Parts: sequence; C-alpha cells; structure tokens
Amino acid sequence: MGTPTDSPQTGRRPLTRQRLVDGAVALADAGGIDSLTMRSLARELGVKPMSIYHHVANKEAVLDAMVDSVFSDIELPPANVGWSEAMRQRADSTRTALLRHRWAIGLMQSRTSPGPATLQHHDAVIGCLRRAGFSIELAAHAFSALDSYIYGFVLQEITLPFDDAEQTQEVTEAILYQLSPADYPYLSELAAEHVLQPGYDYGDEFAYGLGLILDGLERSAEASDR
Repeated sequence: MGTPTDSPQTGRRPLTRQRLVDGAVALADAGGIDSLTMRSLARELGVKPMSIYHHVANKEAVLDAMVDSVFSDIELPPANVGWSEAMRQRADSTRTALLRHRWAIGLMQSRTSPGPATLQHHDAVIGCLRRAGFSIELAAHAFSALDSYIYGFVLQEITLPFDDAEQTQEVTEAILYQLSPADYPYLSELAAEHVLQPGYDYGDEFAYGLGLILDGLERSAEASDR
C-alpha cells in the first residue's frame, strides 16, 4: 500500500529517492546547507515529513546522497587523453560543480558512507594516474595536491567580495582609496597594474596555478622513472 504522496488522487508526483535527493540539493543550492532540515525538505517536496523516512533513514543519509549526487556531476578523467590533460579536465569539471553547489565544499570529503558515484570518481582518478605510471605513493600525493588546490581555490572564489569584473573594480578601487601608496607600494602596484587592467578575472588564476601543480607532478613522475 503506497503512502498518501504516492496516490494518483493527490495530483502530486510520487516521492522517490531520486526526487528526494534532487529536492535536497535544490534546497541547499538556494539557501545553503543550514536551510536543509527534514521539515524544510518535506515542504520543498510537498509531502509529510514522515514520508521521507520511507526512502532514507535520517538526515545523514540525505547528506550522503547529496554529496554523491554532486560527485555524479563531475566528469570522470577521460581515457583518450594524457594524464595531465585528463586531470586538467577533471579539475575544471570539479570546480564547475562546486561553484554550482556552493554548500558542497564543506561536505565533499567529510562523509564516512560514500556512495557509488563518489567511489567511482576516486577510483577513476587514481586509475588514471596509475595507468600513466605513477607509483601508488605518487598517485596519493597527486590526488591530495590537486584536490587541496581545487577545493581551496573554489572556497576562496565563493568568499571573495565580488562576483564579476565590475564588482572587482569597484571593490579594488574602494580599498585603494583608503590606502597610501607610500605605505603599501607593492599592494598598490599590483592592484593598479594587474587587477584594475581591462579583462582581469580572478578566475583566470585557476588555470595558472593548476598548471604549476601539473608541471611539478610531471617532473616528479619522470624522476621516479629514472
């Protein structure tokens, strides 16, 4: 016998686990992870709170499923390119997913019950590096260095006090107005000669920093082969 939300007479879509997870992700995307409670999720889905427990045991299970959903959005390292390009594409995809789901960055590596998409993702990254000749130890170092950089960069992006070029210029000019170039000559120089130049976008720094890490990993991989 179905729950009331499963009845066609209600005019509502049946509550499924996937619909539940999608609703939780949408709620967190809109209002942050703190906006997610079992009651707020029930309101989002248009069901009674107890209906949720037909599909998940508790809120922790919802969070596990949400994180797994985000990992499913991240492209796996492609097999038809070299490891460095594969890691670059995977980094770009991870950044895109984390910017889309800004609540996720604090949860992605915190779960103790990872789902199938999470496990597949991690296995694919390690497999890409191992097939490229990375030792187990170097693959672990590479995975850690890359994720530390990606997550750290995105965390910085989402907490900066500007979102676009116009806001960047406004904030920078406001800060410069309060500074004396004589007291902070290098900071003033960087702002005037770099940040305030046409076409500046802080997000462009991501590719540069990622390139440094990939170049360093390549040298480490080559050294280990000698």
